[in-house]
Amino acid sequence: MALVVLVTVIYTWAGGLKAVVWVDLLQLGVYLFGALATLWIASQLAGGFGASLARASAAGKLHAIDWRLSLTTTYSLVGGLIGGALLSAASHGTDHMMVQRLLATPSLRDARRAIVGSGVVVIAQFAVFLLVGTLLWAAGADQGVASGDEIYPRFMVNALPAGVAGLAVAGLLAAAMSTVGSSLNSLASASTHDFYAPLTGRREPRHLLAVGRWLTLAWAVVLMAGALSLGGGDKPVVELALSIASITYGGLLGTYILGGVSAGARQRDVITAILVASATMVVVVLIKPGPFQALAWPWYVPLGTSITLAVGYLSSVLTPRT
Repeated sequence: MALVVLVTVIYTWAGGLKAVVWVDLLQLGVYLFGALATLWIASQLAGGFGASLARASAAGKLHAIDWRLSLTTTYSLVGGLIGGALLSAASHGTDHMMVQRLLATPSLRDARRAIVGSGVVVIAQFAVFLLVGTLLWAAGADQGVASGDEIYPRFMVNALPAGVAGLAVAGLLAAAMSTVGSSLNSLASASTHDFYAPLTGRREPRHLLAVGRWLTLAWAVVLMAGALSLGGGDKPVVELALSIASITYGGLLGTYILGGVSAGARQRDVITAILVASATMVVVVLIKPGPFQALAWPWYVPLGTSITLAVGYLSSVLTPRT
């Protein structure tokens, strides 16, 4: 983990957002190639692509839609439409890790093309990844594995030929580095321009660049310490990451909605709302008190957004104007 962060810091420090974007593109190619290679090899080990899908269908592995209306079912149609839509709106519309890419486009039209195009590409990408998981099951890669996160690494070691295994490992590392690089650049940018510059009054580009680079290093230490402090467990890494992100996503999205629909909302109302929502979601996500113990993670962002809107509106109505 330390090595991945170190390498990522080097190119993020040297090239900033431009380096992050172009390296991300190269990393996308690497891990998609690894996924496609795994798809082909796993299908051959399982007796062919058609036979594998037939077995998966008979075992219910291709059942894609759960029609149940339940707040405790992790993957349901309603949860996906509501929770998934709000999660995407928060991540692609308010999270600076994603928004910084849109701000770097030449025009609003290009930004719209980028975000719509990314949605189309992500659908195809996730289809490939889901097929990889299905074919790994068909090839028996889940046998004798304690955690779902171990299946693919063990398959790479035991089943992929030399060269392809190396590229698959590189793909996993590329995916991790892509997230780290984007996070470091956005955290350093926000810290520099939204906090350091207003507080100090320093606006010289060269000085702010130097400060941003040192903040990149500081945030790298913080992120690595946070990642190392997380224990094991049987919860998939993707669900764990999205659950943690949902602590603030609801507050961020609710803030934007509140500013757009409530003419009476003031700055202090918004700040109060996002603080209350974030504190509440820390309890819901990490402590899981009685009523929320079985709440599925796709509903975290809708809950946080609702709390933000309710608290912000009540604050704007009940507190006197000055």
